Amino acid sequence: MSTVILGGGIIGTSIAYYLSANQPEGEIHIVEQSPELFSAASGYAAGFLARDWFVPSLAPLGALSFDLHKELAAENYGQKNWGFMNGTAFSLDTVSRQRQGAPRGDGSDDPTPVEWPKWLTKQKEGMIERISEEGTVAQVDPLRLSHYLMDGAISRGAKLHHPAKAAALVKDADGTITGVSIVSGDSKKESTIPCTNLVLSMGPWTPQIFKDLFPSSSISLDISPLAGYSLVVRSPRYTLEHQRNVHRGQSHAVFTTYPSSYGFSPEIFLREGGEIYIAGLNPTIKLPSRAEDINRLFDPREMQKLKDVTVRLLGGLAKDTEEAADKTTNLDDLEVLREGLCFRPVGSTGVPTIGEIENLSLGGGTRASPRGGVFIAAGHGPWGISLSLGTGKIISEMIKKQKTSVDVTGLAVTGKGSTSPL
Repeated sequence: MSTVILGGGIIGTSIAYYLSANQPEGEIHIVEQSPELFSAASGYAAGFLARDWFVPSLAPLGALSFDLHKELAAENYGQKNWGFMNGTAFSLDTVSRQRQGAPRGDGSDDPTPVEWPKWLTKQKEGMIERISEEGTVAQVDPLRLSHYLMDGAISRGAKLHHPAKAAALVKDADGTITGVSIVSGDSKKESTIPCTNLVLSMGPWTPQIFKDLFPSSSISLDISPLAGYSLVVRSPRYTLEHQRNVHRGQSHAVFTTYPSSYGFSPEIFLREGGEIYIAGLNPTIKLPSRAEDINRLFDPREMQKLKDVTVRLLGGLAKDTEEAADKTTNLDDLEVLREGLCFRPVGSTGVPTIGEIENLSLGGGTRASPRGGVFIAAGHGPWGISLSLGTGKIISEMIKKQKTSVDVTGLAVTGKGSTSPL
């Protein structure tokens, strides 16, 4: 019973990882179009994990996935292999905004200031508040986690077709899907993979590939791309020594709209290895047809905005100053390790689409094998890394015709809608 997974990002790789746990060797195929693995959001996302930050329809999957992250890390040296760290989340606001009744991240009414983290540059009128409960947030390096999951799936017999692109469905005389025709990105040769189960998990490219393969379907996947710039830096105030001896291997996450003069909401995360990740700048950019074309859209001017905010929030204080302010300039004593731009797939309802598509909705007389199905797993937005393991487990259970670990009916594939333009 062959399963073909279109998309080798962290969602598709998680599906392959869990499916391969007790699947015969050679029956799982991952098809990834990009020449470089994890060159999109799976490699450039923050890697922040949360257990209970989700709307009701997504809450069961969020809790399941967080618990799976902790379990996987505990059993497979997660801190060493992919930088798993338990953490604490904070909001950075201003005293004046709190007096005006500005909303807080955890929904509570009374501010509870905590000690200012020494790695974060003190800001004029700034106030730090804890917004997470003990044991409910964590941090990973998504690129290292993605590679770990892929290596694990391949070691169990899954086959990676890379780079390769799905060209067409192969069907029998009754319209039943029997295979997927793929084209190698290197040789340009076409071949056919037997297919009983088909999974589409190509992030923001999922709506287009679904339309290409099922042009007569009554389903339109309302998933749109959200562009985001990111930086990974080192700071003399957060080194390996600080990580081990000051923070005791714990991560911090800071969410803020401060300073408001920059026009976006920075998000900052301490990562294993003495690294700091910062993002939050999300300009409107049209999704390219291929992940490898993202670099052509990179705008140095936008990146400079993010760098300026990074120096403001993380840079050293100027001589004879005790806090950063609009009228002072911080010292840029940060080392830039990586600049990034990626696109995240955002569902129009704010939750991902996870589930099986009924045969009647495939259109054109196309149907899945009676022993298989066509599945969608996309639209996770900024929570792709956090929800990856839970999504992988749930889809693997659906493929095996097992009862799912949690109820995800609120994320099911719905009827006809309008697809956001790519």
